[in-house]
Amino acid sequence: MKTTRRQTLQQSAAVAALLATAGLLPRTALAWTPAAFEAKTVADALKAMGAGAPVESKDVTLTAPDIAENGAVVPMGVATTLANVKLLAVLVEKNPSPLVARFDVNESVEPNFLTRAKMGQSSDVYAVAITNDGKALFSKKEVKVTLGGCGG
Repeated sequence: MKTTRRQTLQQSAAVAALLATAGLLPRTALAWTPAAFEAKTVADALKAMGAGAPVESKDVTLTAPDIAENGAVVPMGVATTLANVKLLAVLVEKNPSPLVARFDVNESVEPNFLTRAKMGQSSDVYAVAITNDGKALFSKKEVKVTLGGCGG
């Protein structure tokens, strides 16, 4: 008897549920923090991720253009040379939801990520590194948007 795609998907879902119940899935698979992505300010997003008051640092690097010709697709990068970093994040201050991306980091992962974000207007962009003890270190840059990403 041939197994259908539907049966395979149902079996996969059942196995995933069993692994989750048994606590055998990686912690990062369970580390979803919707409150951080639903936050309306940079400070609220950082608080939801378990960060303390942010401090500017030269050890956190933000790569973003000075001028984004199209706000619908703005390339951004975040990296750090700090030790004991648990996550890196990219936030856009004037976006309706400031948290653009969150990257979980451990000793096996190089803390260097690239992404693209939608920006509706010119804004400060933050690259934030949060350490295992909850310290938040950041770098920021103003990105000017000439054509809005939200229909502008």
